[in-house]
Amino acid sequence: MNKNKSLTKKPKLRNNKEENISILGVDDIMKSLKEAKASAPVVSETVEPVVVTAAVSDEPPKKRKKKKSAEEKEHYVNGREFEDAITVYYDTNIITNYLGDSLRKIACGLSYAPNFINYSFKEDMIGDAIVKMYQALKHKKFKLNHGFSPFSYFTTIAFHAFISRIKKEKKHYQVMEDYKERQYNSLINSDEEMNSHKIYTKPTSYDHDIFSDS
Repeated sequence: MNKNKSLTKKPKLRNNKEENISILGVDDIMKSLKEAKASAPVVSETVEPVVVTAAVSDEPPKKRKKKKSAEEKEHYVNGREFEDAITVYYDTNIITNYLGDSLRKIACGLSYAPNFINYSFKEDMIGDAIVKMYQALKHKKFKLNHGFSPFSYFTTIAFHAFISRIKKEKKHYQVMEDYKERQYNSLINSDEEMNSHKIYTKPTSYDHDIFSDS
């Protein structure tokens, strides 16, 4: 009988009083937090703007150089006017000042190209180019009304004249170097030349120290 009572025994319910106490404790804590937050000093979150002042110089702004147009360049040749001048020459066999100046401008303008500007004999190159262009003009090798540009035609003649002058100068330089080498070897290896000529070499500081000690 006692066993049945133990099996049918109902579980104990929590005390409502204890639950109310615990709930009231949480409410008090939340209330105290709100009061503390309300009593705390208010901090302004506004950020003052930072003013940046640029340094202003007293110097006036530099003016950009205006890029020259093709017509303003020193060695510019107008293709249409150049062709008209050639036409006049073919009809009258008279070379005008404009035509001669155009040939000079073509040669001088080509000499400022990066592959020609640093040669020391550039004036000779320009002279050769003018001669070659004049010969082509004199023999009327350029054909009018064939759709070709006279400026390109005479520029090509000047280009080949430049290349020819460069080859001649290189050949001349090589001949001189070979001659110097042969003369140097003959003076060193020949006993007769050594007996009749004295080769003077400038003494160095090392040679001076040796002779002064002796």
